[in-house]
Amino acid sequence: MSINVGDQAPDFTLSTLTSDGPALVKLSEVAAGSKTVLLFFPMAFTGVCTTEFCTVSEGLGDYEGLGAKVYGISGDNPFAQANWAEKEGIKVSLLADYEHDVAKAYGCAYDAFLPEKNLPMGGVPKRSAFVIDGKGVVQYAQVNDSPGDLPDFDAIKEVLGKI
Repeated sequence: MSINVGDQAPDFTLSTLTSDGPALVKLSEVAAGSKTVLLFFPMAFTGVCTTEFCTVSEGLGDYEGLGAKVYGISGDNPFAQANWAEKEGIKVSLLADYEHDVAKAYGCAYDAFLPEKNLPMGGVPKRSAFVIDGKGVVQYAQVNDSPGDLPDFDAIKEVLGKI
């Protein structure tokens, strides 16, 4: 089932690695009363994902200026995500969906990721973007079938400016 504009965003609790150690992030708590951008991505340490998150990190002030919090979600464990973020200078909060349950709940999980390259990993998130308003309602949804296609960041910012 895919999530569409107007749907209630599925709640979740995922782990992240902070300077104080592992922590849990619950969407309904961090998003209550504020705008939230969820950026699902296939895997840390890959070219397109690195480009995406370095670009978003460089423009993080734009999202904050629009009153939004931005989270990246992948199936990588939080220690790998933190290592990748440190190596690449990524400032976006990264959340570990290790079991791929959240990607499945948002309808953005591959049945088989890159099977043509003999990597038939199911559950890997498609590169996707969701904007959620302060009441938990999805205001923007984009799910890309091709892992090489980036989200439409201009459209995301436009929606953020309107809600």
